[in-house]
Amino acid sequence: TQLWSGLLLTIMLTVVGIVASFPLGVLLALGRRGDMVIIRILSTIYIELIRGVPLISILFMAQVLLPLFVGRQNLDVVLRAMAGITLFSAAYLAEIVRGGLQAIPKGQVEAAQALGLSAPLVTGLIVLPQAIRIVIPAIVGQFISLFKDTTLVSIITLLDLLGISEAALAQDPAFQSHKIEVYLFLAAIYFAFSYIMSSAARRIEETTSAMGGTRRL
Repeated sequence: TQLWSGLLLTIMLTVVGIVASFPLGVLLALGRRGDMVIIRILSTIYIELIRGVPLISILFMAQVLLPLFVGRQNLDVVLRAMAGITLFSAAYLAEIVRGGLQAIPKGQVEAAQALGLSAPLVTGLIVLPQAIRIVIPAIVGQFISLFKDTTLVSIITLLDLLGISEAALAQDPAFQSHKIEVYLFLAAIYFAFSYIMSSAARRIEETTSAMGGTRRL
């Protein structure tokens, strides 16, 4: 990972952040709406605390405190950044999923319970799939924001796509005249990846609209 930089680092941070934060966010949302008081309080404290501080603070905390928790002072910097991004994104995803859970009519839960389904089955088979389909646009919006927020890892000495471009411009004073071309190229790359994720979300909405999810007009 010491050789990772540029677009590769940006993509890896985004992919790991999405894959790791989504299940954690779902668990936090379920925990905040659960019946166990301790889990509900801890989930609420975590979500509100993380959402109350900027990502830069989380990255600094992951850079300094994470090695102390795991007992490895030489913990890879990229892993620290991935952990910070995951913890930050999970709190926002938890609130998005919680909004979807609240949108499910209570009658469906009562009907499932009347059929003899246990609470985990009701949540896993009835409530959660519908809730996730409802909030697909918001989830994808969070993923796009996460993709763009990876530029903040430059504060912990990592060179993402934007950082490596600025480093290249700083190599020679003559390169300063090409700033406009570089930033336009970066904007095109960010737009392309964001558009791809948005298009994928629209296709998922169209596919799942007949299953009780959001329907495009």
